Amino acid sequence: MIWACSYRFSHTLFHFHKLEALEKVKNALFDAGGGKVGNYDRCCWQVKGAGQFRPLGGANPHIGQIDKIEQVEEWRVEMMIEEQYIKQCIKAMREAHPYETPVYYIQTHVEL
Repeated sequence: MIWACSYRFSHTLFHFHKLEALEKVKNALFDAGGGKVGNYDRCCWQVKGAGQFRPLGGANPHIGQIDKIEQVEEWRVEMMIEEQYIKQCIKAMREAHPYETPVYYIQTHVEL
């Protein structure tokens, strides 16, 4: 799948976390250069959903217990990020995120 865009951003970062970390993680990303679209900044889209996971032996879970399935209310946040900020944004997100293994993915855009 190819995604095209009309602004300078070249990536969309998708990440997931609990409400308690929502503003902290978003602000870390904004401060690192994420969320700028044209003449606007601190832009993102967010929606509440349900996450599920089971910590395995050796895990140090922020939420839940080893070998027990856990379901939690989480937020999915999508944010546009320009190429020159993507690495520092990933670093900032990992540092601000409370989970041992933050779940995120990056969608790369091309100009058509």
